[in-house]
Amino acid sequence: MATAGKVIKCKAAVIWEAGKLPSVEEVEVAPPRAHEVRVKIVATGICRTDDHVVNGVFPNIDYPVIAGHEGAGIVESVGPGVTCVKPGDKVIPLCVPQCGECGCCLSPKGNCCLKSHICEPIQNLMPDKTSRFTCRGKLIHHFLWTSTFSEYTVVPEASIVQIDSDAPLDKVCLFGCGFSTGFGAAIRTAKVQPGSTCAVFGLGGVGLSVVIGCKAAGASRIIGVDINKDKFPKAKELGATECISPQDFKKPIQEVLVEMTGLGVDYAFEVIGRTDTQVAALESCHLSYGTCVLVGAPPAGSQLSFDPTNLLTGKKLLGCLLGGWKLKDDLPKLVSDYMKKKWNTDALISHTLAFEKIREGFELLHAGKSIRCVLLFQTSKDHQLM
Repeated sequence: MATAGKVIKCKAAVIWEAGKLPSVEEVEVAPPRAHEVRVKIVATGICRTDDHVVNGVFPNIDYPVIAGHEGAGIVESVGPGVTCVKPGDKVIPLCVPQCGECGCCLSPKGNCCLKSHICEPIQNLMPDKTSRFTCRGKLIHHFLWTSTFSEYTVVPEASIVQIDSDAPLDKVCLFGCGFSTGFGAAIRTAKVQPGSTCAVFGLGGVGLSVVIGCKAAGASRIIGVDINKDKFPKAKELGATECISPQDFKKPIQEVLVEMTGLGVDYAFEVIGRTDTQVAALESCHLSYGTCVLVGAPPAGSQLSFDPTNLLTGKKLLGCLLGGWKLKDDLPKLVSDYMKKKWNTDALISHTLAFEKIREGFELLHAGKSIRCVLLFQTSKDHQLM
């Protein structure tokens, strides 16, 4: 492309300091270096994790920073040595990389690449410890090597994957985090069995994706749990058999669930990121063989405390990172299945806004009015949304 090798000026949402909503600025995006890819982001979702960055509760973040990790776009240019994608490819940046070289990537047992933010917190800068973003003459930090709240972003080749050339980018951007995380929590991490009973704590975009996964796995009873009853109709549309609010009961919600199911649910998913609901989810599980999956990301510094006898009877407590998927291997398959209409992830998108209205998107999130808000940099078909 004509812009290859040149600095690109474009719009981006910069979080200048913790506690302040991002402001839309003109930033400069440097060309990709060796083993890096520059991507024109077409669409990006607003995830609760991005809100953690805004609020300063996401671990190991340096400000100012460009957040965003649920995007989809088109490769603009590649640096030397890149072979996995080429200019013009439709791609999704990966907030959990797959380097293909570390012990975790080489093992079939997990997906927590040792180059991820959790293991090696240098993703505020590129692997060479420099930034590709500047604004007002200041260095701007990266986020998870994705920074999809910028019209152009630069990512390492370990953090990018090519997808179906016909995929609608304004829809499959959710596969970068929300849908893949929730769906995989049910299918990949918990391995929900047909005929089982499930409880899903939190019915936002990720929680509803868990519901979709539980239904796809053949669960016979899927109980949605949320204090916001406005989310119940959508949850039932996507597969929940019933929904309950903790505020409607005088006793703890875990006791309610145990009474509803006999000895507890077969699978419980905590998709909020609160330690109190994590304990409630664990205690709602079947006392002998229930499985509790922690999906939601709690604020930095949180500590989980529970009675260990909860596990001595045979219950299992599992963690879940991006649904357990090895994203370079698995995400293209998930997009391909979406293209075959195996599930309706479009129903997760409650709002679509121009990128300049990003603050409105965060306000909808805070008010509990959005499931997933997708921001668009371009809206015409000429820019390959579809």
